[in-house]
Amino acid sequence: MPGWAKVATDHWAEATGLSSGRILHAINKGDHLMHAGMSPQSVFMTVQAYARLLGIQAAPHDLRRTFAKLAHKGRAALEQIQLSLGHATILTTERYLGVRQDLNDAPCDHLGLDVQAD
Repeated sequence: MPGWAKVATDHWAEATGLSSGRILHAINKGDHLMHAGMSPQSVFMTVQAYARLLGIQAAPHDLRRTFAKLAHKGRAALEQIQLSLGHATILTTERYLGVRQDLNDAPCDHLGLDVQAD
């Protein structure tokens, strides 16, 4: 977790009085914190509301895929992306990202070998 995310999470936990468990909770109509997690529908509605404010169209899965693609582009380890997404296998993560072999930056180019041709 990046430092800025940890600081924001700690501030959120302190402000809400949470000391363990889920970070995001449902809020009832009286603005009271519920101890159940957010439902898939409430996550969808929250993303939709903020997307509208930003003037874009986005769904929760769009944010998930964007996170994964940006992490991959930033050279995060595929195994770490897999764990973050909760994929059972690395193959699922590779398919999700559309990973293909990059012959311009092939693994054999990173072996550190200095082979002299005759």
